[in-house]
Amino acid sequence: MSIAKNNCPVPFDQQPINEYLSLRQSWLFAWSISKLKSFLYGLIILSCSVVIVVSLLIIPFFSNYNLFKIFILDFIFSNVILFFVFVRIYLGWSYIIKRLLSATVFYEESGWYDGQVWVKTSDYLMQDRLIGLYEIMPFILRIKSICLLTILNLILGYLFYQNF
Repeated sequence: MSIAKNNCPVPFDQQPINEYLSLRQSWLFAWSISKLKSFLYGLIILSCSVVIVVSLLIIPFFSNYNLFKIFILDFIFSNVILFFVFVRIYLGWSYIIKRLLSATVFYEESGWYDGQVWVKTSDYLMQDRLIGLYEIMPFILRIKSICLLTILNLILGYLFYQNF
């Protein structure tokens, strides 16, 4: 469902609405904007799979530690991986929302050396801002809260590791 705008000089792939639609169809970003129930199921599956993979990788290197310290290290490394995944998701959506909310759009006609700036008309600006504020912003806030929770888990894991 791409939208072609006839009076827009921006190339089709660089129009903010089409960038939003293409990002929305990729599997990682589509999962991040899914309904809360399926998002939580995906988060649980992703977390469990990362924990299992990291535990299989970490046990041979730290076999002389006790089992609780290995579990804490696994927890820390898994949260680092999850943090990087959510930072990637956040950066993708923040780039799109920045282009949707902006009154101007920077685009390249044929290469990196000939960039242009297009000032959106009021119709495009209103449509793009509505999409940005009501469709993307709630998911960005969700991703921010997950990132903060992951950072909190990292801090708690580090404190547990230091105390045991």
